[in-house]
Amino acid sequence: MIAIVLIVLIWILKDTFSQSSIEDLKGGFKEVVSYRNENNTGPIQRIYAVTVKDTTKAQLIDYGNFKPHTKYGNTKVYFFIEGSDVPSTLNPGDVNFDAKYNSSCFALYEKSAMGNVGLIKKPFK
Repeated sequence: MIAIVLIVLIWILKDTFSQSSIEDLKGGFKEVVSYRNENNTGPIQRIYAVTVKDTTKAQLIDYGNFKPHTKYGNTKVYFFIEGSDVPSTLNPGDVNFDAKYNSSCFALYEKSAMGNVGLIKKPFK
């Protein structure tokens, strides 16, 4: 009986400490700036600007899925190629940064209020 409990305990601990994280994803992600509105009573809006080193192997959807999401909230992740112009501030609403950065953004991940996930490549073209 004790052996079974120890086996289950070891299995649980192994599973807990071997969970994957953002650092395990391919692509070389680096979060540059983020925004979260302070409205805790209504929809929570989270916006991220992230640079990517290797766009051919980047696991964009997996990266977006790792980001926090609140029920009835919205999470957006804008992806930029490392070394390109990236916004230093983000704004709430439909337009989240100055249009001069649009050409540098190569993909947009969005998780909607109902939990639907989408990835748009070249969102500003």
